[in-house]
Amino acid sequence: MKEDFSELITYLDEKFVGIDKRFDKVEKGFVQLQTAVDKYAEKADAYFQEMLMLSQKIDRHEKWLHQLADKLGIKLSY
Repeated sequence: MKEDFSELITYLDEKFVGIDKRFDKVEKGFVQLQTAVDKYAEKADAYFQEMLMLSQKIDRHEKWLHQLADKLGIKLSY
């Protein structure tokens, strides 16, 4: 009877080793995916900050142009 359990234990052990290997592959893939998403998020954040600064700069230039036009008596139309 002890031999029956040893065969079962060996069989299950092999199965669990196979499952562990599959989980290792999934874990590596998940880490790669997580790294890629983090890099994209950093780039997107930098891009949005640049766009915000550019928008503020354009608003400031537009304000200056309107001030100049008012002083020169020129009506600006869009």
